[in-house]
Order: sequence, then structure tokens, then C-alpha cells
Amino acid sequence: MSTINAVLTTPNPDVATSHLGGIIRATTDAVSKDRANARVRFTANATAHDAVASTVRAGKHSVEVDEPPALGGGSTAPNPVEYHLAALLSCQVVTYRFWADKLGLEIEDITATAEGDLDVQGFFGLDEAVRPGFGEVRVTVTLTGPESAERYAELQEVVDEHCPVLDLTRNPTPVRTVLQVA
Repeated sequence: MSTINAVLTTPNPDVATSHLGGIIRATTDAVSKDRANARVRFTANATAHDAVASTVRAGKHSVEVDEPPALGGGSTAPNPVEYHLAALLSCQVVTYRFWADKLGLEIEDITATAEGDLDVQGFFGLDEAVRPGFGEVRVTVTLTGPESAERYAELQEVVDEHCPVLDLTRNPTPVRTVLQVA
């Protein structure tokens, strides 16, 4: 398994009709030559600081994470569940753009909002019957463009089938944790 590489992300300008179309074709070509090209690994690492804050590095990027004062933080950055909502929204935007291009649909603008309901009893261990994560997340995507509402509804159906972060939210993903004590 490799990280995202140039074979998958560099479109051929001689055949690309759009930037995303070129990426879609380059990826399709690379995977058709060797299915191993479809498997990629993303990594991140975190370093704790202050009361409950952390710096997370993902590739060449870094983000700060904190909690509001009610959860022990200084509210200097979004908290983990807010980042989850941000990841979901940004993945929806990307997936809408890719699939609109793939299906030949025009989108002029995309905006999205998400809100999630979380009962802190699960996190604090006050009620073991309450899960520590979101009980429900609601996403609203607003599209503008020349296509009919029916065509955009078809696009939404395809996006909801192919959005990786929506998939992570809807389906159990095996996660194995390892504790190392130094």
C-alpha cells in the first residue's frame, strides 16, 4: 500500500477536458494497469500539549485541536468532533465536484453545513448506555447551477454512495489501537 502518488494524481493535459476529468482518467488508467494503484494509505500523528490540546500532523500539514473550557480546554482550536464535521463537509464538496464532472453536470457553487448532537454522558462515563459519539449528524448541501433539481438529486444519490468520510460515518470501520508505554 502506498501513499497518494503522481501516477494517480497527475492528469494528462493532452486528454483532459477539465482538471478533475484529467485526474479521474489518470486514476482510472493507473488502476486498470495495476489494481494495487488503487490502495493508498493516509497517516497522521498527534502530540499533546496544554491541558487537552494537541498538534496533529498529516503529511506536510498541521492542525491544532483543543476543547472548549467546559471540556477542559482553552477553546484555541476546533475540537475533534468539530473536525469530524469539517472532514465530512469537505469530503462532500470534493465528492460532489468529482461526480458532477464525471457525470457531465455543471455546478456553479456548493455550500454545506453540518450539525451533530452529542450527549457528553457517554464521554464522561456518567451513563454507559449513552454512546460517546454523535447520536445524529445532519448535513445540508446547497447547490447552484443550471441543472434540474432531479439531476442534482441523482447526483446526491451518487455522492452519498461514494463519499469516503460519509462512508466512515455510516459504516463500522475496524480500528485497532495499540498502547506503547515508554
